[in-house]
Amino acid sequence: QVQLVESGGGSVQAGGSLSLSCAASGSIRSINQMAWYRQAPGNERDMVALITTSGTTTYTDSVRGRFTISRDNSKNTVYLHMNSLKPEDTAVYYCKLEHFTGEFWSSYWGQGTQVTVSS
Repeated sequence: QVQLVESGGGSVQAGGSLSLSCAASGSIRSINQMAWYRQAPGNERDMVALITTSGTTTYTDSVRGRFTISRDNSKNTVYLHMNSLKPEDTAVYYCKLEHFTGEFWSSYWGQGTQVTVSS
């Protein structure tokens, strides 16, 4: 079993910055990827950024150039540094870990943390 604990988030004015972190613990397999998703009220949960064990990153177009995802493999922790925040970035942000068990991919979610950007 894998547990994900998120921290960070909060409220900020437009143009400001926030950072999120997510620490994973438990039986984590070596082949894995970690990601941040977000969900605004009435919307689906969408991927924001993803990073593989090797450090390859993927961003959704709306955050590319403003957000940076990184990870510390020694701590099984993933970070999301958010700059130039906009009101449309307001959402609950969720951490997700996917790992390959040798037969299939399993995924786990954090509890979510609120990010609110005011204009």
